[in-house]
Amino acid sequence: MASTTTVIDMPMERASSQHPNTSSNDPIPLRDITNPNQVHLESYGQGTGTVVDAFERWDSPRINTYRLAAIFFAFLNFGMNDGSYGALVPYIEADYDLSYTVTSLVFLSPFAGYAVAALFSDRLHLFFGRRGIAILAPSSKVVAYVVIATHPPYPAVVAILALAGLGNGLVDAAWNAWIGSLAQTNQLLGLLHGLYGLGATIAPLISTSMITKAHLGWWTFFYLMAALCAVEIATGAAAFWSETGTKYTDVNRADGEEKGMTREALKQKVTWICAGFLLCYVGLEVHPAVSLGGWIVNFMIRVRHGEPFSSGMTATGFWLGITVGRVILGFVTPKIGERLAVSAYLLVAVGCELVFWLVPQFIVSAVAVSLLGFFIGPIFPSTVIAVTKLLPSEMHVAAIGFSAAIGGGGAAL
Repeated sequence: MASTTTVIDMPMERASSQHPNTSSNDPIPLRDITNPNQVHLESYGQGTGTVVDAFERWDSPRINTYRLAAIFFAFLNFGMNDGSYGALVPYIEADYDLSYTVTSLVFLSPFAGYAVAALFSDRLHLFFGRRGIAILAPSSKVVAYVVIATHPPYPAVVAILALAGLGNGLVDAAWNAWIGSLAQTNQLLGLLHGLYGLGATIAPLISTSMITKAHLGWWTFFYLMAALCAVEIATGAAAFWSETGTKYTDVNRADGEEKGMTREALKQKVTWICAGFLLCYVGLEVHPAVSLGGWIVNFMIRVRHGEPFSSGMTATGFWLGITVGRVILGFVTPKIGERLAVSAYLLVAVGCELVFWLVPQFIVSAVAVSLLGFFIGPIFPSTVIAVTKLLPSEMHVAAIGFSAAIGGGGAAL
């Protein structure tokens, strides 16, 4: 957990609601639910307290600036991974002469990797720390992309995508939890997931251009992805080199005990509520990304009778909407409250979805998809914020990883 609290002249390394290392004469740190970036210190026998800054900032200590930049780059790659599948679907289907059902396996196998990441992410943090995650996650994706770039048989493509899913699952849990522990969480998570959306926006544009303009095979796109993930390994390892497993255990476990928190996180009602919500939400977000942003490419070609390139750009429009929505609405959401904001975004998104399906015009459908992306964009970051507010920091990685994995099941369905 990236937090420090100072009371009088005595530094306190952490303020855990479950393991307060305090005596009867020490101040007790209490979480202020109205402002999660502050801690209220109340002393026994005194009627007054002091509110102090409890969380590290993105720019303090200075190393956090480099870590944030490395995480932003990782999520840009993460978004390019997810955004590329949909645009490549028509070409994969034609190349291997597959049916819709068989082609959809490219969305199912990454979920298997996500599930493994959810089960072992917390343990990997204990053994290898954030440094290990920064190396292991992109390394697994490099292996997957290099194999796909060789244009193997379709069963091999499906199998190796599970390894890419493992890497993305580790990235999703680790970096959402880390940013969730900083001050100004709403804004930073909005920017983080905006970078994800940006990656998903440019991926269909790049991949479609490589195929339709440069006349390259669909698999050549993964040479680019492998190169970007190699850069991600270098930047992540450099930024988190001091974040070892020992340090993670000392900061996030009482008495340094190396006990995984996945089982404890699964006992929390909050974890299951967020997981169920993300199951539905990611099915809407990524299924539009693979349905409205992926399958929609087929839909726009065959049902709306669009050209292949312009139909591929509808996927770009969807992800561009997500990107802009996460950045802009990330600053709006904390002002009106997550509960009211998410409810309003969902209502507008339902209207956009109805317009998309009921108005049989190419332009109208393309605009509706972009607006849909804009309003559902901030929902995932808001869910992560809810988890970090309601659960102790030692459960963040496990809870977020599990919820994201269940959300991945929504995309697969």
